[in-house]
Amino acid sequence: MQISDFILVIIGSVALAAGVKYVFTLTSGNKDKKGGENEKGSKEVVAALDPQEYKKFQLKEKFIVNHNTRIFRFALPNEDDILGLPIGQHISLRAVVGGKEVYRPYTPISSDEERGYFDLLIKVYEKGAMSGHVDNMFIGDYIEVKGPKGKFNYQANMRKSIGMLAGGTGITPMLQVIKAILKNPSDKTEISLVFGNITEEDILLKKELDELAEKHPQFKVHYVLNNPPKGWTQGVGFVSQEIIQSHLPSPSDQTMVIMCGPPMMNKAMTGHLETIGFKESNIFTF
Repeated sequence: MQISDFILVIIGSVALAAGVKYVFTLTSGNKDKKGGENEKGSKEVVAALDPQEYKKFQLKEKFIVNHNTRIFRFALPNEDDILGLPIGQHISLRAVVGGKEVYRPYTPISSDEERGYFDLLIKVYEKGAMSGHVDNMFIGDYIEVKGPKGKFNYQANMRKSIGMLAGGTGITPMLQVIKAILKNPSDKTEISLVFGNITEEDILLKKELDELAEKHPQFKVHYVLNNPPKGWTQGVGFVSQEIIQSHLPSPSDQTMVIMCGPPMMNKAMTGHLETIGFKESNIFTF
């Protein structure tokens, strides 16, 4: 393909659900190849992931969310392909950074309802080998991906209530499960999310979460900030045992709590949950 076939576009002030500020995108003069057809003439759905080996995917777009967080959109081989990631599962990224192979798990914020691409919400850390590598990729570069991976397999109505504890980008596997539940009319699972961050600006995907909570009574979200702004009316400080008891479901065989955050947070939350009375079998950490 000729270089002239590609057009780099920078679009400012884009209002997306994640609060995106800028977009870097790659378009091609040629359409992606379409999937084949089965004997009945309908298009076959092709899952792009391979659980056995890493495959390369091209960076198609980059959305600037805030000072250290981006959404990276990677193209699938064909415009009708799906990623093929079950709810509750994640993918593994592989790259060579500083002469060494680096691996990191990520949960896409897109689903198989989106065809031809997948989105990763990534917080870029100063000394983060993989996050820095992905952030420095140019539009058109490739990353290696393998999956599905993970031990959590969500099934509709598997519990009456699911509590969620998330910190920072730990919101990504939670959003995956939340959206799967809420888009299924037959899934009556009640969802309660406690989402901890440092500042209000750090609350990722807040607009989308608030819209889902407003539209679906079975989903409730409570935010906790270490450094809240003036007039803040929700949680302050760290996620405490009292906050968990007030905003998550009580322990029972019909409830469970899933969590994803920094290791220290996960350890502290596990201690709180066990003190409250949650069994180990009803606690899952991504």
